[in-house]
Amino acid sequence: MTDKFPALNNNKVVQQLSTQTPLFWPNPHRLPASEGLTLVGFTLADVQDAADRLQRFAPLIAEAFPESRARGGIIESDIVCIPAMRQALAQQGPLQGKLWLKKDSHLPISGSIKARGGIYEVLMLAEKLALTSGEFSEQDDYRQLLTPHFRQLFGRYKIAVGSTGNLGLSIGIMGATLGFQVIVHMSSDAREWKKQRLRDHQVTVIEHQNDYSVAVEQGRQTAADDPYCFFIDDEHSSTLFLGYAVAGLRLPAQLAEKGITVDAQHPLCVYLPCGVGGGPGGVAFGLKLAFGDAVRCYFAEPTHSPCMLLGLSTGYHEAISVQDIGLDNHTIADGLAVGRASGFVGRAMASLIDGCYTLSDQRLSDLQLLLHHSENIQLEPSALAGMQGPLWIGNDPSKLSHATHLVWATGGSMVPQEEMQRYLEMGNLP
Repeated sequence: MTDKFPALNNNKVVQQLSTQTPLFWPNPHRLPASEGLTLVGFTLADVQDAADRLQRFAPLIAEAFPESRARGGIIESDIVCIPAMRQALAQQGPLQGKLWLKKDSHLPISGSIKARGGIYEVLMLAEKLALTSGEFSEQDDYRQLLTPHFRQLFGRYKIAVGSTGNLGLSIGIMGATLGFQVIVHMSSDAREWKKQRLRDHQVTVIEHQNDYSVAVEQGRQTAADDPYCFFIDDEHSSTLFLGYAVAGLRLPAQLAEKGITVDAQHPLCVYLPCGVGGGPGGVAFGLKLAFGDAVRCYFAEPTHSPCMLLGLSTGYHEAISVQDIGLDNHTIADGLAVGRASGFVGRAMASLIDGCYTLSDQRLSDLQLLLHHSENIQLEPSALAGMQGPLWIGNDPSKLSHATHLVWATGGSMVPQEEMQRYLEMGNLP
Protein backbone atom coordinates (compact mmCIF):
# COMPACT_ATOMS: atom_id res chain seq x y z
CA MET A 1 0.00 0.00 0.00
CA THR A 2 2.75 2.43 0.89
CA ASP A 3 6.52 2.14 0.59
CA LYS A 4 7.02 5.01 3.02
CA PHE A 5 5.06 3.34 5.82
CA PRO A 6 5.41 -0.43 5.27
CA ALA A 7 4.09 -1.16 8.77
CA LEU A 8 0.67 0.04 7.59
CA ASN A 9 0.33 -2.43 4.72
CA ASN A 10 -1.84 -4.72 6.84
CA ASN A 11 -3.63 -1.98 8.75
CA LYS A 12 -7.37 -2.50 8.19
CA VAL A 13 -8.32 1.13 8.84
CA VAL A 14 -5.71 2.38 6.37
CA GLN A 15 -6.85 -0.21 3.83
CA GLN A 16 -10.41 1.09 4.03
CA LEU A 17 -9.25 4.68 3.79
CA SER A 18 -7.07 3.93 0.77
CA THR A 19 -10.02 2.42 -1.13
CA GLN A 20 -12.26 5.39 -0.24
CA THR A 21 -14.60 3.10 1.68
CA PRO A 22 -16.65 5.17 4.15
CA LEU A 23 -15.94 4.11 7.72
CA PHE A 24 -16.48 5.02 11.33
CA TRP A 25 -13.48 4.94 13.66
CA PRO A 26 -14.19 4.99 17.40
CA ASN A 27 -11.12 6.39 19.12
CA PRO A 28 -9.58 3.58 21.22
CA HIS A 29 -7.26 6.08 22.92
CA ARG A 30 -9.98 8.32 24.34
CA LEU A 31 -9.62 9.07 28.05
CA PRO A 32 -12.13 10.52 30.51
CA ALA A 33 -12.34 14.27 29.97
CA SER A 34 -10.78 14.96 33.37
CA GLU A 35 -7.63 13.16 32.21
CA GLY A 36 -7.63 14.08 28.52
CA LEU A 37 -7.99 17.79 29.19
CA THR A 38 -4.74 17.82 31.16
CA LEU A 39 -2.87 16.65 28.05
CA VAL A 40 -3.99 19.44 25.70
CA GLY A 41 -1.56 22.07 26.92
CA PHE A 42 -4.23 24.73 27.54
CA THR A 43 -6.70 25.39 30.33
CA LEU A 44 -10.09 26.94 30.89
CA ALA A 45 -8.31 30.16 31.84
CA ASP A 46 -6.69 30.32 28.39
CA VAL A 47 -10.06 30.03 26.65
CA GLN A 48 -11.65 32.53 29.02
CA ASP A 49 -8.85 34.98 28.17
CA ALA A 50 -9.78 34.64 24.50
CA ALA A 51 -13.46 35.16 25.31
CA ASP A 52 -12.62 38.29 27.30
CA ARG A 53 -10.56 39.69 24.42
CA LEU A 54 -13.43 39.15 22.00
CA GLN A 55 -15.70 40.97 24.45
CA ARG A 56 -13.32 43.94 24.54
CA PHE A 57 -13.38 44.10 20.74
CA ALA A 58 -17.17 43.79 20.48
CA PRO A 59 -17.83 47.56 20.15
CA LEU A 60 -15.28 47.77 17.32
CA ILE A 61 -16.82 44.80 15.52
CA ALA A 62 -20.33 46.21 15.91
CA GLU A 63 -19.22 49.52 14.42
CA ALA A 64 -17.29 47.99 11.51
CA PHE A 65 -19.79 45.26 10.63
CA PRO A 66 -23.49 46.21 10.91
CA GLU A 67 -24.54 42.55 10.56
CA SER A 68 -22.97 41.88 13.97
CA ARG A 69 -24.92 44.54 15.86
CA ALA A 70 -27.84 42.30 16.79
CA ARG A 71 -25.47 40.50 19.17
CA GLY A 72 -23.61 43.62 20.22
CA GLY A 73 -20.54 42.79 18.14
CA ILE A 74 -20.17 39.26 19.51
CA ILE A 75 -19.43 36.82 16.69
CA GLU A 76 -21.84 33.99 17.44
CA SER A 77 -24.37 31.81 15.61
CA ASP A 78 -27.79 30.36 16.35
CA ILE A 79 -28.70 26.75 16.98
CA VAL A 80 -31.87 25.58 15.28
CA CYS A 81 -33.89 22.39 15.49
CA ILE A 82 -34.21 20.59 12.13
CA PRO A 83 -37.03 18.03 12.64
CA ALA A 84 -37.80 17.57 8.94
CA MET A 85 -34.17 16.69 8.23
CA ARG A 86 -34.19 14.32 11.19
CA GLN A 87 -37.26 12.60 9.80
CA ALA A 88 -35.62 12.29 6.39
CA LEU A 89 -32.44 10.83 7.88
CA ALA A 90 -34.40 8.44 10.10
CA GLN A 91 -35.76 6.83 6.94
CA GLN A 92 -32.17 5.94 5.99
CA GLY A 93 -31.08 4.31 9.24
CA PRO A 94 -31.49 4.21 13.04
CA LEU A 95 -31.52 7.68 14.56
CA GLN A 96 -32.52 8.33 18.16
CA GLY A 97 -32.82 11.70 19.85
CA LYS A 98 -33.36 15.18 18.43
CA LEU A 99 -31.35 16.82 15.64
CA TRP A 100 -30.07 20.40 15.81
CA LEU A 101 -27.91 22.57 13.57
CA LYS A 102 -25.22 24.99 14.78
CA LYS A 103 -25.25 27.71 12.14
CA ASP A 104 -21.63 28.84 12.00
CA SER A 105 -22.47 28.91 8.30
CA HIS A 106 -24.19 32.20 9.07
CA LEU A 107 -21.62 33.84 11.34
CA PRO A 108 -21.21 37.54 10.59
CA ILE A 109 -18.32 38.95 8.56
CA SER A 110 -17.18 35.82 6.70
CA GLY A 111 -20.01 33.28 6.99
CA SER A 112 -18.07 30.27 8.27
CA ILE A 113 -16.56 28.69 11.38
CA LYS A 114 -13.29 30.38 10.40
CA ALA A 115 -14.80 33.69 11.50
CA ARG A 116 -14.11 32.48 15.04
CA GLY A 117 -10.40 31.66 15.02
CA GLY A 118 -9.28 33.70 12.01
CA ILE A 119 -10.81 36.96 13.11
CA TYR A 120 -9.71 36.36 16.68
CA GLU A 121 -6.05 36.00 15.69
CA VAL A 122 -6.17 39.23 13.68
CA LEU A 123 -7.74 41.05 16.65
CA MET A 124 -5.13 39.67 19.03
CA LEU A 125 -2.36 40.93 16.75
CA ALA A 126 -3.96 44.35 16.46
CA GLU A 127 -4.32 44.61 20.23
CA LYS A 128 -0.69 43.65 20.77
CA LEU A 129 0.57 46.25 18.29
CA ALA A 130 -1.69 48.96 19.72
CA LEU A 131 -0.64 48.25 23.30
CA THR A 132 3.02 48.12 22.32
CA SER A 133 2.72 51.53 20.67
CA GLY A 134 2.10 53.08 24.07
CA GLU A 135 -0.88 54.99 22.68
CA PHE A 136 -3.56 52.55 23.75
CA SER A 137 -4.61 50.55 26.81
CA GLU A 138 -7.12 47.80 27.52
CA GLN A 139 -9.30 50.37 29.31
CA ASP A 140 -9.65 52.51 26.15
CA ASP A 141 -12.52 52.36 23.68
CA TYR A 142 -11.50 49.71 21.16
CA ARG A 143 -13.31 51.56 18.40
CA GLN A 144 -10.29 53.87 18.38
CA LEU A 145 -8.46 51.12 16.49
CA LEU A 146 -10.60 51.91 13.44
CA THR A 147 -9.37 55.52 13.27
CA PRO A 148 -6.92 56.65 10.57
CA HIS A 149 -4.14 56.90 13.15
CA PHE A 150 -4.24 53.25 14.10
CA ARG A 151 -5.04 52.10 10.56
CA GLN A 152 -1.81 53.83 9.55
CA LEU A 153 0.01 51.95 12.32
CA PHE A 154 -1.42 48.60 11.25
CA GLY A 155 -0.75 49.45 7.62
CA ARG A 156 2.99 49.09 8.23
CA TYR A 157 2.47 45.37 8.77
CA LYS A 158 1.50 42.45 6.60
CA ILE A 159 -0.53 39.39 7.52
CA ALA A 160 -0.03 36.23 5.47
CA VAL A 161 -1.99 32.98 5.54
CA GLY A 162 -2.41 29.82 3.48
CA SER A 163 -6.00 28.74 2.92
CA THR A 164 -8.46 26.70 0.90
CA GLY A 165 -10.80 29.67 1.19
CA ASN A 166 -12.76 30.29 4.38
CA LEU A 167 -9.83 31.05 6.70
CA GLY A 168 -8.45 33.40 4.08
CA LEU A 169 -11.81 35.16 3.88
CA SER A 170 -12.06 35.76 7.62
CA ILE A 171 -8.47 36.95 7.99
CA GLY A 172 -8.58 38.96 4.79
CA ILE A 173 -11.79 40.83 5.58
CA MET A 174 -10.89 41.56 9.21
CA GLY A 175 -7.27 42.40 8.46
CA ALA A 176 -8.16 44.78 5.63
CA THR A 177 -10.82 46.46 7.77
CA LEU A 178 -8.15 47.36 10.33
CA GLY A 179 -5.69 48.52 7.66
CA PHE A 180 -3.26 45.60 7.52
CA GLN A 181 -1.74 44.51 4.22
CA VAL A 182 -3.11 40.98 3.85
CA ILE A 183 -1.69 38.27 1.59
CA VAL A 184 -3.65 35.04 1.16
CA HIS A 185 -1.97 32.05 -0.44
CA MET A 186 -4.84 30.04 -1.96
CA SER A 187 -4.65 26.36 -2.84
CA SER A 188 -5.92 24.95 -6.13
CA ASP A 189 -9.11 23.81 -4.35
CA ALA A 190 -10.20 27.35 -3.44
CA ARG A 191 -13.37 28.59 -5.15
CA GLU A 192 -13.07 31.48 -7.56
CA TRP A 193 -15.74 33.54 -5.81
CA LYS A 194 -13.76 33.42 -2.55
CA LYS A 195 -10.67 34.73 -4.32
CA GLN A 196 -12.69 37.53 -5.91
CA ARG A 197 -14.30 38.53 -2.63
CA LEU A 198 -10.87 38.89 -1.09
CA ARG A 199 -9.66 41.00 -3.99
CA ASP A 200 -12.76 43.19 -3.55
CA HIS A 201 -11.41 43.96 -0.07
CA GLN A 202 -7.98 44.90 -1.49
CA VAL A 203 -6.45 41.65 -0.26
CA THR A 204 -3.55 40.24 -2.29
CA VAL A 205 -4.41 36.70 -3.46
CA ILE A 206 -1.58 34.42 -4.59
CA GLU A 207 -2.82 31.31 -6.35
CA HIS A 208 -1.02 27.97 -6.18
CA GLN A 209 -1.57 25.01 -8.47
CA ASN A 210 -0.94 22.63 -5.58
CA ASP A 211 -2.99 21.67 -2.57
CA TYR A 212 -3.45 23.27 0.83
CA SER A 213 -0.17 22.11 2.38
CA VAL A 214 1.87 23.73 -0.39
CA ALA A 215 -0.06 27.00 -0.10
CA VAL A 216 0.61 27.08 3.65
CA GLU A 217 4.31 26.32 3.22
CA GLN A 218 4.72 29.01 0.57
CA GLY A 219 3.03 31.54 2.83
CA ARG A 220 5.20 30.51 5.76
CA GLN A 221 8.42 30.87 3.76
CA THR A 222 7.46 34.26 2.35
CA ALA A 223 6.62 35.63 5.79
CA ALA A 224 9.84 34.31 7.32
CA ASP A 225 11.88 36.71 5.18
CA ASP A 226 9.93 39.82 6.24
CA PRO A 227 10.14 41.08 9.87
CA TYR A 228 6.99 43.13 9.32
CA CYS A 229 4.96 40.15 8.12
CA PHE A 230 2.98 37.97 10.53
CA PHE A 231 2.13 34.48 9.31
CA ILE A 232 -1.07 32.96 10.67
CA ASP A 233 -0.29 29.26 10.69
CA ASP A 234 -3.43 27.13 10.42
CA GLU A 235 -1.38 24.03 11.15
CA HIS A 236 0.27 25.20 14.37
CA SER A 237 -1.52 28.26 15.74
CA SER A 238 -2.57 28.07 19.38
CA THR A 239 -4.27 31.46 18.95
CA LEU A 240 -6.60 30.14 16.26
CA PHE A 241 -7.27 27.07 18.41
CA LEU A 242 -8.27 29.13 21.44
CA GLY A 243 -10.42 31.43 19.33
CA TYR A 244 -12.39 28.44 18.12
CA ALA A 245 -12.61 27.02 21.66
CA VAL A 246 -14.64 30.03 22.83
CA ALA A 247 -17.62 28.52 21.01
CA GLY A 248 -17.61 25.62 23.46
CA LEU A 249 -17.88 27.92 26.47
CA ARG A 250 -20.84 29.76 24.94
CA LEU A 251 -22.86 26.69 23.99
CA PRO A 252 -24.22 25.74 27.47
CA ALA A 253 -26.15 29.03 27.69
CA GLN A 254 -27.50 28.59 24.16
CA LEU A 255 -28.69 25.07 24.89
CA ALA A 256 -30.24 26.16 28.19
CA GLU A 257 -32.23 28.82 26.34
CA LYS A 258 -33.66 26.05 24.17
CA GLY A 259 -34.50 23.92 27.19
CA ILE A 260 -31.90 21.29 26.28
CA THR A 261 -30.38 19.30 29.14
CA VAL A 262 -26.88 17.88 28.80
CA ASP A 263 -25.68 15.35 31.36
CA ALA A 264 -24.73 11.67 31.60
CA GLN A 265 -28.31 10.61 30.90
CA HIS A 266 -28.79 13.21 28.16
CA PRO A 267 -25.56 13.22 26.12
CA LEU A 268 -24.72 15.84 23.52
CA CYS A 269 -23.30 14.35 20.31
CA VAL A 270 -21.49 16.93 18.16
CA TYR A 271 -20.35 16.35 14.57
CA LEU A 272 -17.58 18.61 13.27
CA PRO A 273 -16.39 18.75 9.65
CA CYS A 274 -12.60 18.50 9.72
CA GLY A 275 -9.90 19.75 7.37
CA VAL A 276 -6.49 20.49 8.90
CA GLY A 277 -8.12 20.25 12.33
CA GLY A 278 -7.81 23.66 14.00
CA GLY A 279 -11.49 24.64 13.88
CA PRO A 280 -13.04 21.33 14.95
CA GLY A 281 -10.22 20.64 17.39
CA GLY A 282 -10.61 23.99 19.12
CA VAL A 283 -14.39 23.71 19.28
CA ALA A 284 -14.17 20.16 20.66
CA PHE A 285 -11.70 21.30 23.30
CA GLY A 286 -14.08 24.05 24.39
CA LEU A 287 -16.98 21.60 24.47
CA LYS A 288 -15.06 19.13 26.61
CA LEU A 289 -14.20 21.97 29.02
CA ALA A 290 -17.87 22.92 29.19
CA PHE A 291 -19.56 19.52 29.36
CA GLY A 292 -16.88 16.96 30.26
CA ASP A 293 -17.87 13.39 29.41
CA ALA A 294 -21.48 14.40 28.72
CA VAL A 295 -20.42 15.57 25.25
CA ARG A 296 -19.20 13.27 22.48
CA CYS A 297 -17.27 14.92 19.66
CA TYR A 298 -16.74 13.38 16.22
CA PHE A 299 -14.65 14.63 13.29
CA ALA A 300 -16.13 14.20 9.80
CA GLU A 301 -14.00 14.03 6.63
CA PRO A 302 -14.38 13.30 2.90
CA THR A 303 -13.19 9.89 1.70
CA HIS A 304 -10.70 11.67 -0.60
CA SER A 305 -9.14 13.71 2.26
CA PRO A 306 -9.31 11.86 5.61
CA CYS A 307 -6.08 13.36 6.94
CA MET A 308 -7.09 13.65 10.61
CA LEU A 309 -8.52 10.13 10.81
CA LEU A 310 -5.37 8.83 9.12
CA GLY A 311 -3.06 10.73 11.46
CA LEU A 312 -4.96 9.82 14.63
CA SER A 313 -5.53 6.16 13.83
CA THR A 314 -1.91 5.49 12.85
CA GLY A 315 -0.31 7.80 15.40
CA TYR A 316 1.78 9.38 12.63
CA HIS A 317 -0.17 12.68 12.72
CA GLU A 318 1.45 15.24 10.35
CA ALA A 319 4.15 12.78 9.27
CA ILE A 320 1.68 11.00 6.98
CA SER A 321 -0.51 12.41 4.20
CA VAL A 322 -3.48 11.00 2.33
CA GLN A 323 -1.29 10.94 -0.79
CA ASP A 324 0.99 8.48 1.03
CA ILE A 325 -1.83 5.92 0.94
CA GLY A 326 -2.79 6.59 -2.67
CA LEU A 327 -5.54 9.18 -2.28
CA ASP A 328 -5.74 12.29 -4.46
CA ASN A 329 -7.06 14.85 -1.93
CA HIS A 330 -9.56 16.12 -4.52
CA THR A 331 -13.02 16.69 -3.06
CA ILE A 332 -16.09 18.83 -3.62
CA ALA A 333 -15.69 19.84 0.04
CA ASP A 334 -13.04 22.47 -0.68
CA GLY A 335 -12.77 23.52 2.96
CA LEU A 336 -11.84 19.95 3.88
CA ALA A 337 -9.40 19.35 1.02
CA VAL A 338 -6.38 18.91 3.26
CA GLY A 339 -3.91 16.09 2.76
CA ARG A 340 -1.92 16.40 5.98
CA ALA A 341 -3.46 17.04 9.40
CA SER A 342 -2.18 19.46 12.01
CA GLY A 343 0.14 17.50 14.27
CA PHE A 344 -0.40 20.09 16.99
CA VAL A 345 -4.18 19.53 16.99
CA GLY A 346 -3.93 15.78 16.45
CA ARG A 347 -1.72 15.32 19.48
CA ALA A 348 -3.70 17.78 21.61
CA MET A 349 -7.00 16.02 20.92
CA ALA A 350 -5.78 12.42 20.64
CA SER A 351 -7.21 11.52 24.05
CA LEU A 352 -10.36 13.66 23.86
CA ILE A 353 -11.96 13.11 20.46
CA ASP A 354 -14.58 10.33 20.55
CA GLY A 355 -14.18 9.21 16.95
CA CYS A 356 -13.90 10.09 13.26
CA TYR A 357 -15.76 9.01 10.15
CA THR A 358 -15.66 9.52 6.40
CA LEU A 359 -18.26 9.97 3.66
CA SER A 360 -18.15 10.22 -0.12
CA ASP A 361 -18.49 13.36 -2.20
CA GLN A 362 -21.75 12.07 -3.63
CA ARG A 363 -23.10 11.59 -0.14
CA LEU A 364 -22.15 15.18 0.68
CA SER A 365 -24.11 16.35 -2.36
CA ASP A 366 -27.11 14.19 -1.49
CA LEU A 367 -27.20 15.50 2.07
CA GLN A 368 -26.86 19.06 0.80
CA LEU A 369 -29.91 18.63 -1.41
CA LEU A 370 -31.83 16.81 1.33
CA LEU A 371 -31.28 19.66 3.80
CA HIS A 372 -32.34 22.20 1.19
CA HIS A 373 -35.43 20.16 0.35
CA SER A 374 -36.46 19.38 3.94
CA GLU A 375 -35.53 22.58 5.80
CA ASN A 376 -34.81 25.16 3.06
CA ILE A 377 -31.31 25.66 4.49
CA GLN A 378 -28.38 26.03 2.09
CA LEU A 379 -24.88 25.07 3.20
CA GLU A 380 -21.67 24.54 1.27
CA PRO A 381 -20.68 20.88 0.76
CA SER A 382 -18.06 20.86 3.52
CA ALA A 383 -20.70 21.77 6.08
CA LEU A 384 -22.77 18.67 5.32
CA ALA A 385 -20.03 16.30 6.48
CA GLY A 386 -21.43 16.46 10.00
CA MET A 387 -24.90 15.40 8.89
CA GLN A 388 -23.88 11.77 8.37
CA GLY A 389 -22.71 11.43 11.97
CA PRO A 390 -26.04 10.66 13.67
CA LEU A 391 -26.52 7.70 11.32
CA TRP A 392 -23.05 6.31 12.07
CA ILE A 393 -23.71 6.15 15.79
CA GLY A 394 -27.44 5.48 15.53
CA ASN A 395 -26.99 1.79 16.30
CA ASP A 396 -25.50 2.59 19.72
CA PRO A 397 -28.36 2.06 22.18
CA SER A 398 -26.38 3.67 25.03
CA LYS A 399 -28.78 6.36 26.25
CA LEU A 400 -29.11 7.81 22.73
CA SER A 401 -32.89 7.97 22.94
CA HIS A 402 -32.30 10.99 25.19
CA ALA A 403 -29.41 12.38 23.17
CA THR A 404 -29.15 15.70 21.41
CA HIS A 405 -27.37 15.53 18.05
CA LEU A 406 -25.72 18.80 17.01
CA VAL A 407 -24.37 19.13 13.48
CA TRP A 408 -21.83 21.94 13.19
CA ALA A 409 -22.53 23.82 9.96
CA THR A 410 -19.18 25.31 9.02
CA GLY A 411 -19.98 27.50 5.99
CA GLY A 412 -22.42 28.36 3.24
CA SER A 413 -24.22 31.66 3.70
CA MET A 414 -21.83 33.59 1.44
CA VAL A 415 -21.90 31.14 -1.48
CA PRO A 416 -23.20 32.93 -4.61
CA GLN A 417 -26.66 31.73 -5.58
CA GLU A 418 -25.60 30.45 -8.98
CA GLU A 419 -22.86 28.34 -7.41
CA MET A 420 -25.24 27.03 -4.76
CA GLN A 421 -27.62 25.99 -7.51
CA ARG A 422 -24.85 24.05 -9.24
CA TYR A 423 -24.10 22.29 -5.97
CA LEU A 424 -27.74 21.33 -5.47
CA GLU A 425 -27.97 19.93 -8.99
CA MET A 426 -25.28 17.40 -8.07
CA GLY A 427 -27.38 15.81 -5.34
CA ASN A 428 -29.99 13.07 -5.47
CA LEU A 429 -32.99 12.69 -3.19
CA PRO A 430 -33.71 9.21 -1.77
